[in-house]
Amino acid sequence: MPTPRPGGPVRGSATGRPLMAALDLFGRRWNLRILWELHLDGPLGFRPLRQACDGMSSSVLHQRLAELQESLLVERGPGTDYRLTPLGREACAALSGLTHWSERWAAELKPRTRP
Repeated sequence: MPTPRPGGPVRGSATGRPLMAALDLFGRRWNLRILWELHLDGPLGFRPLRQACDGMSSSVLHQRLAELQESLLVERGPGTDYRLTPLGREACAALSGLTHWSERWAAELKPRTRP
């Protein structure tokens, strides 16, 4: 499956509107987790990143890192470390609003949840 790009067909959109392409990219398994770990911990080598992501398979991590690099959200720094690009840091900042909302949502649902 090709890396989602604005302007081409993506999941949920035949026109590939930028938001739909971004949601397709972020919705791929592990992509948000990789961005989150690099956002929290800063640059990481392949093995530490894999451990931070609960030991996902190395082939999936390679594939996801390739997609995120192609999308200009992650880059390889000096040596073998992976790090967020300025665009990747901007994406994480934009997603922080969703993080705050999700915490509020969880708090609202908690009293209504049955034991």
